[in-house]
Amino acid sequence: MLTLSVITPSFNQGRFIRRTIESVLSQDVVLQYVIMDGGSCDETADVAKAFEGRLHFVSEKDKGQTDALNKGLVVTTGDVIGWLNSDDVYYPGALKAVMDHFEAHPECDVVYGMADHIDVDDSFIEDYPTEPFDLTRLEEVCFICQPALFFRRRVIERCGLPDVNLRYCMDYEFWLRMGLAGMRFDYIGRKLAGSRFYPDNKTLGQRRQVHTEINHMMRDSLGYVPDKWLCNWAHTLLRDTMGFDPAKKYTTVLIAAATLGASVWWNRGVSGSLWRVVKSWLR
Repeated sequence: MLTLSVITPSFNQGRFIRRTIESVLSQDVVLQYVIMDGGSCDETADVAKAFEGRLHFVSEKDKGQTDALNKGLVVTTGDVIGWLNSDDVYYPGALKAVMDHFEAHPECDVVYGMADHIDVDDSFIEDYPTEPFDLTRLEEVCFICQPALFFRRRVIERCGLPDVNLRYCMDYEFWLRMGLAGMRFDYIGRKLAGSRFYPDNKTLGQRRQVHTEINHMMRDSLGYVPDKWLCNWAHTLLRDTMGFDPAKKYTTVLIAAATLGASVWWNRGVSGSLWRVVKSWLR
């Protein structure tokens, strides 16, 4: 019988943490639940105390979200690991569906499913754009929703821990590292989690920093940055620094120039495929 551990890295998310905890502890599976808190100064500790005996809560200074996650990975013992941030939620029955799949498929290393973007009140915003696994496709699009992914502990033994040097795309880099190492990913067509989407969310609120880190990560992981991520970075740069008005004639020229400049910076040149894309914009 496989065992399950869920880890929640936390810092000053007291307004959401109760809903996160309840979404874990209401699941119809036996699990070990650990919250690694970075020394929150809000109501987080008081909320966690109300669940004393049902979870393990640690609050101490850390080096950020990934460091907190890694501390949790060290102290937990489950054969299967779930990583749920302190503003996200699991849907009812999600963990049983995941564990049933792992039990039925011992060769599977990673299971992920469908998910939603939800707002501050847990209301549905949109479907997260998940897809069946394809490593080449994953290099161009992060189609895996972090709270809807689970992995066996043996993955850590083969691939190591998530990278503490990454602030925004530590999950994406970890998925790529697992894929490049040959881990088997299984996709189940069921909604497993809600990923919180709101203005002061780290990813949404700092888009240019996110895309810059992704490009650095891609160069380190793959040896180059895929064309799609170069284009994404250029669009984000112009939107954040100059505003983005596709109706203006010069917008396309600026995006083209920024994309080519990004390619020269990260890839030390421009691929034939990217030249063709940029030329198609300018026709």
